[in-house]
Amino acid sequence: MDRRPLRIVLTGFMGTGKSTVGRAVAAHLGWDFVDTDALVVARHGPIPTIFDTEGEAAFREYERAAAAEAARGERVVIATGGRTMLDPAGAAALADGARVFCVSAAIDTVLDRVTGGGAGVRPMLDGPDPRGRARELLEERRAGYAAFEQVPTDGRTPDEIATDVVERWAGGGVG
Repeated sequence: MDRRPLRIVLTGFMGTGKSTVGRAVAAHLGWDFVDTDALVVARHGPIPTIFDTEGEAAFREYERAAAAEAARGERVVIATGGRTMLDPAGAAALADGARVFCVSAAIDTVLDRVTGGGAGVRPMLDGPDPRGRARELLEERRAGYAAFEQVPTDGRTPDEIATDVVERWAGGGVG
């Protein structure tokens, strides 16, 4: 009997490639893909607007609800918001029966990805020193992210990373 988890969860800091890699993993496996940030946007509007009009606390509640919704699926790859798996409610909803991977990237890579292409600065990095804020957030989250199996993304294509994740998943185990 196959005991591999029927959900793969990708967590990690913003700009590390969770959504891009998640889509590629789902394609490799023929599974569905769910991005919890996309669920929040579909139900509540753009994330920067939520932060501006309702505040971070409201966004975090929406994020928890999206995690709970995504966790109901099987044969699904779930890309989470950067803090979802560090929140006890988000982690409880998503980790049970899933294989969790933390995708990572160097700070320069993260900043290039989140500010490139005219996308603008993410709400959590808004301010006079996005690099300093990113370093601060990464340091705050380091121990939480370290609890999950690490998958570096620097210098690798999404397909290479997805193949790595699928091979690890195929090895079995929940974690």
